[in-house]
Amino acid sequence: MTSAQPETLPTAPSPDAAVPWGELRGRSFAKGHGTGNDFVLLTDPDAQLALDAHLVSLVCDRHRGIGGDGLIRAVRSEALPEGRAVLETAPDAEWFMDYRNNDGSIAEMCGNGVRVFVHYLVQRGLAEVPEGEVLRIGTRAGVKTVARTDSGYAVDMGPWSFLDGETARSRGSDAVVTAKGLKVPRPALSIGMGNPHTVVALAEGEKLDQLELFTAPVVRPEPEDGTNVEFVVPADGDDDGVGRVRLRVHERGVGETQSCGTGACAAAAATRFWGGPTAPDQWLVQVPGGVVSVTFVPAPDGAEHVVLAGPAVLVADGTFV
Repeated sequence: MTSAQPETLPTAPSPDAAVPWGELRGRSFAKGHGTGNDFVLLTDPDAQLALDAHLVSLVCDRHRGIGGDGLIRAVRSEALPEGRAVLETAPDAEWFMDYRNNDGSIAEMCGNGVRVFVHYLVQRGLAEVPEGEVLRIGTRAGVKTVARTDSGYAVDMGPWSFLDGETARSRGSDAVVTAKGLKVPRPALSIGMGNPHTVVALAEGEKLDQLELFTAPVVRPEPEDGTNVEFVVPADGDDDGVGRVRLRVHERGVGETQSCGTGACAAAAATRFWGGPTAPDQWLVQVPGGVVSVTFVPAPDGAEHVVLAGPAVLVADGTFV
Protein backbone atom coordinates (compact mmCIF):
# COMPACT_ATOMS: atom_id res chain seq x y z
CA MET A 1 0.00 0.00 0.00
CA THR A 2 1.06 3.51 -0.60
CA SER A 3 -0.04 6.49 1.43
CA ALA A 4 -2.23 9.05 -0.20
CA GLN A 5 -0.34 12.06 -1.52
CA PRO A 6 -1.75 15.46 -2.41
CA GLU A 7 -1.81 16.13 -6.14
CA THR A 8 0.17 19.36 -5.65
CA LEU A 9 2.46 20.62 -2.92
CA PRO A 10 2.58 24.27 -1.83
CA THR A 11 5.50 26.13 -3.30
CA ALA A 12 7.96 27.45 -0.75
CA PRO A 13 8.46 31.20 -0.95
CA SER A 14 11.74 32.40 -2.40
CA PRO A 15 14.28 33.86 0.02
CA ASP A 16 13.62 37.36 -1.32
CA ALA A 17 9.87 36.98 -0.79
CA ALA A 18 10.49 36.21 2.88
CA VAL A 19 12.35 39.47 3.46
CA PRO A 20 9.97 42.11 4.88
CA TRP A 21 12.36 45.03 5.23
CA GLY A 22 12.12 46.59 1.76
CA GLU A 23 14.14 49.82 1.64
CA LEU A 24 15.75 49.03 5.01
CA ARG A 25 17.40 45.83 3.78
CA GLY A 26 21.15 45.97 4.38
CA ARG A 27 20.98 49.06 6.61
CA SER A 28 22.43 49.06 10.10
CA PHE A 29 20.43 49.94 13.20
CA ALA A 30 20.84 50.17 16.95
CA LYS A 31 18.49 49.33 19.80
CA GLY A 32 18.43 51.62 22.81
CA HIS A 33 16.29 52.70 25.75
CA GLY A 34 15.82 55.37 28.38
CA THR A 35 14.40 53.90 31.62
CA GLY A 36 12.83 51.09 29.60
CA ASN A 37 11.26 53.31 26.92
CA ASP A 38 12.89 51.55 23.93
CA PHE A 39 13.63 52.55 20.36
CA VAL A 40 15.09 51.33 17.10
CA LEU A 41 17.55 53.93 15.77
CA LEU A 42 19.03 54.34 12.30
CA THR A 43 20.97 56.94 10.33
CA ASP A 44 19.64 58.47 7.10
CA PRO A 45 21.54 61.78 6.71
CA ASP A 46 19.91 62.86 3.44
CA ALA A 47 16.36 61.65 4.25
CA GLN A 48 16.36 59.10 1.43
CA LEU A 49 14.09 56.63 3.20
CA ALA A 50 10.31 56.89 2.81
CA LEU A 51 9.59 55.03 6.08
CA ASP A 52 5.92 54.36 5.48
CA ALA A 53 3.80 53.61 8.53
CA HIS A 54 3.46 49.89 7.75
CA LEU A 55 7.23 49.40 7.59
CA VAL A 56 7.81 51.33 10.81
CA SER A 57 5.15 49.31 12.65
CA LEU A 58 6.76 46.09 11.38
CA VAL A 59 10.18 47.17 12.64
CA CYS A 60 8.67 48.01 16.05
CA ASP A 61 6.65 44.77 16.27
CA ARG A 62 7.96 42.82 19.28
CA HIS A 63 7.19 39.42 17.75
CA ARG A 64 7.90 39.83 14.02
CA GLY A 65 10.30 42.76 14.06
CA ILE A 66 13.08 44.26 16.15
CA GLY A 67 10.66 45.59 18.76
CA GLY A 68 10.35 49.03 20.25
CA ASP A 69 8.07 51.79 21.47
CA GLY A 70 9.17 53.81 18.47
CA LEU A 71 11.65 54.35 15.66
CA ILE A 72 14.11 57.26 15.59
CA ARG A 73 15.82 58.33 12.37
CA ALA A 74 18.88 60.58 12.47
CA VAL A 75 18.56 63.08 9.61
CA ARG A 76 20.53 66.23 8.91
CA SER A 77 18.20 69.12 9.64
CA GLU A 78 18.79 70.65 6.20
CA ALA A 79 17.30 67.53 4.56
CA LEU A 80 13.77 67.95 5.98
CA PRO A 81 11.34 70.89 5.76
CA GLU A 82 10.81 70.73 9.54
CA GLY A 83 14.55 70.70 10.06
CA ARG A 84 15.13 73.69 7.81
CA ALA A 85 12.55 75.58 9.86
CA VAL A 86 14.56 74.75 13.00
CA LEU A 87 17.79 75.98 11.37
CA GLU A 88 16.29 79.44 10.88
CA THR A 89 16.49 80.04 14.63
CA ALA A 90 19.12 77.44 15.59
CA PRO A 91 21.73 77.18 12.80
CA ASP A 92 23.88 74.90 14.97
CA ALA A 93 21.17 72.20 15.19
CA GLU A 94 22.84 69.97 12.60
CA TRP A 95 20.84 66.82 13.41
CA PHE A 96 17.07 66.31 13.43
CA MET A 97 15.32 63.61 15.47
CA ASP A 98 12.67 62.15 13.16
CA TYR A 99 10.51 60.17 15.59
CA ARG A 100 7.79 57.65 14.72
CA ASN A 101 5.48 55.89 17.19
CA ASN A 102 5.16 52.12 17.42
CA ASP A 103 2.15 52.21 15.06
CA GLY A 104 4.07 54.20 12.42
CA SER A 105 2.46 57.55 13.15
CA ILE A 106 4.67 60.63 13.34
CA ALA A 107 5.07 62.25 16.77
CA GLU A 108 6.27 65.71 17.77
CA MET A 109 8.62 64.72 20.55
CA CYS A 110 9.80 62.03 22.94
CA GLY A 111 11.67 63.02 26.09
CA ASN A 112 13.37 59.67 26.64
CA GLY A 113 13.95 59.40 22.91
CA VAL A 114 15.88 62.69 22.83
CA ARG A 115 18.41 61.38 25.34
CA VAL A 116 18.81 58.07 23.52
CA PHE A 117 19.08 59.90 20.19
CA VAL A 118 21.93 62.10 21.39
CA HIS A 119 23.70 59.09 22.92
CA TYR A 120 23.34 57.33 19.56
CA LEU A 121 24.88 60.31 17.72
CA VAL A 122 27.80 60.28 20.14
CA GLN A 123 28.35 56.52 19.91
CA ARG A 124 28.16 56.61 16.11
CA GLY A 125 30.72 59.43 15.95
CA LEU A 126 28.18 61.81 14.43
CA ALA A 127 28.47 64.35 17.25
CA GLU A 128 30.76 65.16 20.17
CA VAL A 129 29.30 66.04 23.56
CA PRO A 130 31.89 65.97 26.36
CA GLU A 131 30.56 65.81 29.91
CA GLY A 132 29.27 69.24 30.90
CA GLU A 133 28.81 70.35 27.27
CA VAL A 134 25.57 70.66 25.29
CA LEU A 135 24.25 69.71 21.86
CA ARG A 136 21.29 71.31 20.14
CA ILE A 137 19.08 69.13 17.97
CA GLY A 138 15.95 69.68 15.90
CA THR A 139 12.59 68.07 16.62
CA ARG A 140 9.02 68.65 15.46
CA ALA A 141 8.51 70.41 18.79
CA GLY A 142 11.35 72.82 18.06
CA VAL A 143 15.03 72.86 18.98
CA LYS A 144 16.07 70.95 22.12
CA THR A 145 19.27 71.57 24.08
CA VAL A 146 20.79 68.42 25.57
CA ALA A 147 23.58 68.43 28.19
CA ARG A 148 25.89 65.50 28.91
CA THR A 149 25.95 64.68 32.65
CA ASP A 150 27.91 62.22 34.76
CA SER A 151 24.94 59.83 34.78
CA GLY A 152 23.28 60.41 31.40
CA TYR A 153 21.75 63.42 29.71
CA ALA A 154 19.62 66.40 30.73
CA VAL A 155 17.25 67.92 28.20
CA ASP A 156 15.74 71.40 28.25
CA MET A 157 12.25 70.37 27.16
CA GLY A 158 11.14 73.98 26.75
CA PRO A 159 8.11 75.57 28.39
CA TRP A 160 5.13 73.63 29.66
CA SER A 161 1.60 74.92 29.26
CA PHE A 162 -2.06 74.31 30.02
CA LEU A 163 -3.89 73.14 26.92
CA ASP A 164 -7.06 74.76 28.26
CA GLY A 165 -5.64 77.55 30.37
CA GLU A 166 -8.62 79.30 31.90
CA THR A 167 -10.55 76.15 32.75
CA ALA A 168 -7.44 74.48 34.14
CA ARG A 169 -6.55 77.40 36.40
CA SER A 170 -10.06 77.95 37.73
CA ARG A 171 -11.13 74.32 38.23
CA GLY A 172 -7.89 72.33 38.43
CA SER A 173 -9.13 70.03 35.67
CA ASP A 174 -10.43 70.31 32.13
CA ALA A 175 -11.18 66.71 31.10
CA VAL A 176 -12.60 63.42 32.38
CA VAL A 177 -10.85 60.07 31.89
CA THR A 178 -12.34 56.58 31.96
CA ALA A 179 -9.96 53.62 32.24
CA LYS A 180 -10.18 49.90 32.94
CA GLY A 181 -9.52 49.29 36.61
CA LEU A 182 -11.22 52.49 37.76
CA LYS A 183 -14.85 52.20 38.88
CA VAL A 184 -15.74 55.78 38.00
CA PRO A 185 -14.38 58.39 35.55
CA ARG A 186 -11.73 60.69 37.01
CA PRO A 187 -11.06 64.40 36.48
CA ALA A 188 -7.87 65.20 34.59
CA LEU A 189 -5.65 68.11 33.63
CA SER A 190 -4.37 68.67 30.07
CA ILE A 191 -0.71 69.68 29.83
CA GLY A 192 1.30 70.64 26.74
CA MET A 193 4.95 69.56 26.50
CA GLY A 194 5.34 70.05 22.76
CA ASN A 195 2.90 67.14 22.56
CA PRO A 196 -0.43 66.63 24.37
CA HIS A 197 -0.86 64.99 27.78
CA THR A 198 -3.81 64.30 30.07
CA VAL A 199 -2.85 63.76 33.72
CA VAL A 200 -5.04 61.93 36.26
CA ALA A 201 -4.30 62.02 40.00
CA LEU A 202 -5.03 58.89 42.04
CA ALA A 203 -5.12 58.79 45.82
CA GLU A 204 -3.28 55.52 46.44
CA GLY A 205 -0.78 53.20 44.82
CA GLU A 206 -3.14 50.24 44.86
CA LYS A 207 -5.43 51.96 42.38
CA LEU A 208 -2.44 52.73 40.17
CA ASP A 209 -1.34 49.10 40.22
CA GLN A 210 -4.84 47.85 39.36
CA LEU A 211 -5.11 49.84 36.14
CA GLU A 212 -5.39 47.90 32.89
CA LEU A 213 -3.73 50.00 30.22
CA PHE A 214 -3.73 47.47 27.37
CA THR A 215 -6.34 49.65 25.70
CA ALA A 216 -6.37 53.42 25.52
CA PRO A 217 -8.25 55.27 28.26
CA VAL A 218 -11.22 57.30 27.06
CA VAL A 219 -10.73 61.06 27.38
CA ARG A 220 -13.63 63.51 27.24
CA PRO A 221 -13.54 65.92 25.57
CA GLU A 222 -11.50 63.89 23.11
CA PRO A 223 -8.50 65.83 21.70
CA GLU A 224 -8.50 66.07 17.91
CA ASP A 225 -5.07 64.43 17.52
CA GLY A 226 -5.29 62.15 20.54
CA THR A 227 -3.36 62.45 23.79
CA ASN A 228 -0.97 60.63 26.09
CA VAL A 229 -2.64 59.73 29.41
CA GLU A 230 -0.71 59.69 32.69
CA PHE A 231 -1.89 58.29 36.04
CA VAL A 232 0.06 59.56 39.04
CA VAL A 233 0.19 58.95 42.80
CA PRO A 234 2.43 60.40 45.54
CA ALA A 235 5.57 58.39 46.34
CA ASP A 236 7.42 58.03 49.62
CA GLY A 237 10.65 59.93 50.08
CA ASP A 238 12.87 62.00 52.32
CA ASP A 239 11.86 65.41 53.60
CA ASP A 240 14.45 67.08 51.36
CA GLY A 241 12.33 69.53 49.37
CA VAL A 242 12.10 67.18 46.37
CA GLY A 243 8.69 66.05 45.15
CA ARG A 244 8.21 62.37 44.39
CA VAL A 245 5.50 60.63 42.38
CA ARG A 246 4.84 57.24 40.80
CA LEU A 247 3.60 57.15 37.23
CA ARG A 248 2.04 54.85 34.68
CA VAL A 249 1.29 56.04 31.16
CA HIS A 250 -0.59 55.03 28.04
CA GLU A 251 1.25 56.60 25.11
CA ARG A 252 -0.67 57.75 22.07
CA GLY A 253 0.05 55.39 19.17
CA VAL A 254 2.03 52.98 21.35
CA GLY A 255 0.15 51.67 24.41
CA GLU A 256 1.49 51.37 27.94
CA THR A 257 5.24 51.95 28.08
CA GLN A 258 7.92 51.44 30.72
CA SER A 259 8.59 55.18 30.70
CA CYS A 260 7.58 58.42 28.99
CA GLY A 261 9.82 61.47 29.29
CA THR A 262 7.33 64.12 28.24
CA GLY A 263 4.73 62.26 30.32
CA ALA A 264 6.96 62.50 33.39
CA CYS A 265 7.30 66.24 32.79
CA ALA A 266 3.55 66.66 32.33
CA ALA A 267 2.77 64.63 35.45
CA ALA A 268 5.21 66.68 37.54
CA ALA A 269 3.77 69.94 36.14
CA ALA A 270 0.19 68.92 36.96
CA THR A 271 1.07 67.63 40.45
CA ARG A 272 3.05 70.78 41.18
CA PHE A 273 0.11 72.94 40.06
CA TRP A 274 -2.29 70.98 42.26
CA GLY A 275 0.15 71.36 45.16
CA GLY A 276 -0.01 75.16 45.10
CA PRO A 277 2.66 77.85 45.58
CA THR A 278 4.68 75.85 48.12
CA ALA A 279 5.11 72.81 45.84
CA PRO A 280 8.77 72.07 45.00
CA ASP A 281 10.52 72.84 41.72
CA GLN A 282 12.43 69.55 41.60
CA TRP A 283 10.75 66.17 41.21
CA LEU A 284 11.74 62.54 41.02
CA VAL A 285 9.33 60.54 38.87
CA GLN A 286 9.28 56.78 39.34
CA VAL A 287 8.16 54.94 36.21
CA PRO A 288 8.04 51.15 35.72
CA GLY A 289 11.42 51.32 33.96
CA GLY A 290 13.31 53.44 36.50
CA VAL A 291 13.52 57.01 37.76
CA VAL A 292 13.89 60.33 35.93
CA SER A 293 14.24 63.81 37.39
CA VAL A 294 12.16 66.81 36.38
CA THR A 295 13.17 70.35 37.31
CA PHE A 296 11.31 73.60 36.66
CA VAL A 297 13.60 76.55 35.89
CA PRO A 298 13.07 80.17 34.78
CA ALA A 299 14.33 80.79 31.25
CA PRO A 300 15.67 83.91 29.51
CA ASP A 301 12.52 84.02 27.35
CA GLY A 302 10.46 84.69 30.49
CA ALA A 303 8.73 81.31 30.41
CA GLU A 304 9.19 78.47 32.87
CA HIS A 305 11.10 75.61 31.24
CA VAL A 306 11.23 71.96 32.21
CA VAL A 307 14.53 70.06 32.39
CA LEU A 308 14.30 66.27 32.12
CA ALA A 309 17.31 64.18 33.19
CA GLY A 310 17.97 60.47 33.12
CA PRO A 311 20.01 57.64 31.62
CA ALA A 312 20.35 56.58 27.98
CA VAL A 313 21.58 53.13 26.97
CA LEU A 314 22.36 51.39 23.66
CA VAL A 315 21.96 47.64 24.03
CA ALA A 316 22.52 46.21 20.54
CA ASP A 317 23.65 46.83 16.97
CA GLY A 318 22.32 44.98 13.96
CA THR A 319 21.62 44.91 10.23
CA PHE A 320 18.30 44.48 8.45
CA VAL A 321 18.81 41.29 6.40
